[in-house]
Amino acid sequence: MTDREQTFTDRAEAGRLLADRLKAMGLDRPVVYALPRGGVPVTVEISGALKAPLDLVMVRKIGAPFNPEVALGAVV
Repeated sequence: MTDREQTFTDRAEAGRLLADRLKAMGLDRPVVYALPRGGVPVTVEISGALKAPLDLVMVRKIGAPFNPEVALGAVV
């Protein structure tokens, strides 16, 4: 199974696995940013493993006029 085909039991597991890869990079003073809602469980694991500050980026989707589930853009 390649990295592109890998599945995870949950977002926390994905965060732990990504954190392992990021720790190996030896980053100097990393900062972790999360997009609510789905990104928060991932980044909580990463920021904890890297002992890095975590901040949220609040985003609002701009939906298509006749299909609000389709995103045309976002506002930060």
